[in-house]
Amino acid sequence: MSHTHENVPELQEKYQRELIATGLLIDSGVPGVYGRSGTFEHIIESFERYISRESQQLEAEVMRFPPILPREHYLKTTHIESFPDLMGSIHTFLGKEKQHLEMLRKLHENEKWTDDLEPSALMMNPAACYPLYPTAKNTVLPEKGRLIDLVGFVFRHEPSKDPARMQTFRQREFVTLGTPEQALSHRNFWLKKGEELYHALGLDVKPVVANDPFFGRGGRAMVASQQEQELKFELVIPITSEEKPTAISSSNYHLDHFAHPFNIKTQNGEIAHTACIGFGLERTTLALLKKFGFDPKAWPQSVKNLLEL
Repeated sequence: MSHTHENVPELQEKYQRELIATGLLIDSGVPGVYGRSGTFEHIIESFERYISRESQQLEAEVMRFPPILPREHYLKTTHIESFPDLMGSIHTFLGKEKQHLEMLRKLHENEKWTDDLEPSALMMNPAACYPLYPTAKNTVLPEKGRLIDLVGFVFRHEPSKDPARMQTFRQREFVTLGTPEQALSHRNFWLKKGEELYHALGLDVKPVVANDPFFGRGGRAMVASQQEQELKFELVIPITSEEKPTAISSSNYHLDHFAHPFNIKTQNGEIAHTACIGFGLERTTLALLKKFGFDPKAWPQSVKNLLEL
């Protein structure tokens, strides 16, 4: 029998419909934006505790940031050059009563009322580690570097019917700031550790060299450079499709990309290097539900023991 190619969008939509039908995800009417049920959240919380227990000996500093960040900090990164199609800018109304009445008139007459909004001082946060770097601005790192445990909602404007491609989702990250050797060592440690953590849960992830979805013509050269230098690895697993597995974790070596704009230095006066691992909390949950079924009470005992479900 010949192998037939999967209809990937159809498989993605089918899984989305199943998750909504069982109430695990709550449809908002906007593609890629969902409410979550108690069961879904319970799995996320259990997985997070599992990660915390497995990393506690590393004694990471714990920081938590909101899902928004100052526009001035955002503009110090190259996100707007690399991913303009994914960004979210927060605009609000800054006018007086007269302008308000004009905006309401446009609204009621189906004109473009959003033209009357002005940019605020805030952007949606595109990655859990972005708010961290400004907090270390103009500092010299300790000799052993710094290790930070982060978690937060992030935003990427890519509407999709694939439940694993949400517009707003959570990342649990461990970020190191230090020398090139410390950053690379962190990336490699977590790539192996992440694989072990998932395998213990029965999720057969595989590491692959990956790239970010850089925008436009210049993006192609950046993709090639990122792949050639093996700066980004993803742990992938089939969720909706065997042919196109989904990344549920990624390990990135940023070189001095984030430390440079904020003047973060090592003891020897060099610009620091950074690296991170990110666990996609919703994607990990979707992978567990796909593998073991929609009722966590019926999951294998070994998985329930590790997650303390």
